[in-house]
Amino acid sequence: MIKILIVEDEKPIRETLQEIIQNNCPDISIVGTAENIESACRQIIQTTPDLVLLDVNLPDGTCFELIQQLEHIHFKIIFITAFEEYAIQAIKLSALDYLVKPVDPIELSNAINKARDLIEKDNDKLKLSALLSNINQISDKNKKIILKTADSIFLIDIQDIIRCESDGSYTKFFINDGRKIMISKVLKDYEELLQNCGFARVHKSHIINLNYIERFDKHDGGSIILKDKSNIPVSTRKREQLIKVFEDLAN
Repeated sequence: MIKILIVEDEKPIRETLQEIIQNNCPDISIVGTAENIESACRQIIQTTPDLVLLDVNLPDGTCFELIQQLEHIHFKIIFITAFEEYAIQAIKLSALDYLVKPVDPIELSNAINKARDLIEKDNDKLKLSALLSNINQISDKNKKIILKTADSIFLIDIQDIIRCESDGSYTKFFINDGRKIMISKVLKDYEELLQNCGFARVHKSHIINLNYIERFDKHDGGSIILKDKSNIPVSTRKREQLIKVFEDLAN
């Protein structure tokens, strides 16, 4: 039976989470609840949970501070947040599940089922390494992203990504060391994550790292030549925006 610990400072929300789990996840055992970092650390050590529902903001700090205090991360985490943009971006970049308050019972059940399927896989340390790096590094250029394929889990510096290209229901990442990594997610899934890190979607099939632009070619509707010599088409809708960006940089 999967053991779950609930870390949430608001009692009504704790009770709601307990009720949802008891009604929808009969094979889950709630081994405890905690309302702050101190009690959460104590409960984690005492109960050794398989899964922790972890509120982002706690009375004595953030859940990220809690993670940093733990010597070993031996459990899965489902984050709970009240729509804090920075926290959501950090969590998404590290490919961890998160739920937004008020928690939807179906979303919680689905997240728990997903976590259950991953309990036997030892990849959380790598994910949390990326998460802590994202939190500790203020500059976007130092952030990392998890790229997971059927065979491997890659921890990539975001600024090492030259571009992303849509391939049907897959996305191909082009890395500056020559690697090409194919991920079974659509391009749109990465657009929001990368847009604040110096990337732009210039075409329905292409997201580029603006730091790798070599020149903008106005011929035939417009295209961008990157430093790796790749030629990326620019959609009509994006053409004027890009021209303005180049003009602003020139000024």
